[in-house]
Amino acid sequence: MSDVWSIAARLESEGTPFVAITLVSSRGHAPHDPGAKAVVTAAGLQGGTIGGGRVEARAILHAVELLTRASTTPPALVTWNLQRDIGMTCGGEVTYLFEVQRRDLWQVVLFGAGHVSQALVRALLPLELQLTCVDPRAEWIAKLPTSPRLTARMLAAPESWVEQTDGSEFFVVITQGHATDLPVLEAIFKRHPTPRYVGVIGSEPKGTKLRSELRARGVSEASLELLRIPIGLPLGTNQPAEIAVSIVAELIQVRGATGSLLP
Repeated sequence: MSDVWSIAARLESEGTPFVAITLVSSRGHAPHDPGAKAVVTAAGLQGGTIGGGRVEARAILHAVELLTRASTTPPALVTWNLQRDIGMTCGGEVTYLFEVQRRDLWQVVLFGAGHVSQALVRALLPLELQLTCVDPRAEWIAKLPTSPRLTARMLAAPESWVEQTDGSEFFVVITQGHATDLPVLEAIFKRHPTPRYVGVIGSEPKGTKLRSELRARGVSEASLELLRIPIGLPLGTNQPAEIAVSIVAELIQVRGATGSLLP
């Protein structure tokens, strides 16, 4: 049982949605004792057991389906007849409690792991968020700190990570330069025409050029109006740590203005 609680605590700290399943009661040939628990994420069973076999497989499928529903899914008792509902030859009945656990963390996706990004990651991690940093360079990915709040991805084509996003994220683009910013921004706007936040490090002339090239690639004017460049509030010097502070300040400011999943 301690393993179940430790897994649930880890998933909670990471902001990973999961379902806690408890065998509440049973009648006849039950697969386990009442009180047995299991933890299930969208990837399947993470720990514990509520009986194994076909009935546990059915409970896991039900839990995964619950995770696809709205975040307000309330706890629910489900009773199954082992023969009629599950197709088991033994008689009996089981009642499970399904509890969906979600912690809607602020999602930030950072493209680039260079000097400013290294400072930005360290400035963001103390906040209640889930951060993803994407970069094609192994040596810079290796410099990132280790944290349950941080997912580091080394991808030859960083823009491909946009396919893993759902549009609720704040996108921060700090790659090696204009040529590598452009495909990332195109991917963001093509998948999410109205992102909550998308900002790029650079100057106003760079912003003008990026908007022109994105426009030529079919990005709408409405989307381009949402592009923030230069990124960050106008404060501090050009030191990476101070740039990072200015970016964090802007992200928090925009989060407050657009509405946040956090209190």
